[in-house]
Amino acid sequence: MPLILASTSPIRIHLLEQAGVEFIALPPSVDEEMIKRGHAGDGPALALRIAEAKAVSLDQPGDFVIGSDSTLSVDGHLYSKPSDRADAARHLAHFSGKQMILSSAVAVARNGVVEWRHVDSAKLDVRILSPEYIEQYLDQEWPDVAYCVGVFRMEGRGATLFGSVEGSHFTILGLPLLPLLGALRERGMAA
Repeated sequence: MPLILASTSPIRIHLLEQAGVEFIALPPSVDEEMIKRGHAGDGPALALRIAEAKAVSLDQPGDFVIGSDSTLSVDGHLYSKPSDRADAARHLAHFSGKQMILSSAVAVARNGVVEWRHVDSAKLDVRILSPEYIEQYLDQEWPDVAYCVGVFRMEGRGATLFGSVEGSHFTILGLPLLPLLGALRERGMAA
């Protein structure tokens, strides 16, 4: 039975490859904006809802499908990926000196039914960011961070945005890897 990752995220692909998991990566067939518009709950619940939708979007009979998603909230407001560089600068200015709550969820489905799900959150304290620093940061990181909720890649210069971080490194990268590996082992899909 093949294992499918319903994602084209380079970091999620890399994490699974580095863990020795054999899989095929395919883009999910999900309208995330529609799900977000209809959501009235918190960030963790939204991340889980989108992860489950991605997992069931690629219904391949007999195959296991992994869906994953991340959400970010600051001051109780959920943020999406920036629409352009100016939007990214506005996000970073708003994040300055505040705490981000980053939630990453993962789900495993088979035959269109979610069999397993997990969501985890991390707290990231953003240091004070001057307008000059934000522009310099975006000069170095744009457009790579255009696809990142929170406008950062922890595996890049994004680590310089934070004074402290509390939570799983894998959750921050966007895939709660250790719980997922446990679920895959239970299904004979990982060592």
